Amino acid sequence: MRDHYDFEKMKGEKNPYLKQIKQPITIRLDKTTIAYFKVLAKELGMPYQNLINLYLRDCALNQKRLKLKWAS
Repeated sequence: MRDHYDFEKMKGEKNPYLKQIKQPITIRLDKTTIAYFKVLAKELGMPYQNLINLYLRDCALNQKRLKLKWAS
């Protein structure tokens, strides 16, 4: 790596992947749900946050709907 870079000569370009950048959020999940994804992610060799994101993305892309029956 160089000791010095001349950033004055750089041409500014917009990031073409800007729309694909992930947005940080805060979400509350139960401990058992997190534990499940952590175990599964460890088996797959990936971070559990990425696994949760992939699962939620699959749900969104396939327009999966949760079927709930409320007890009366």
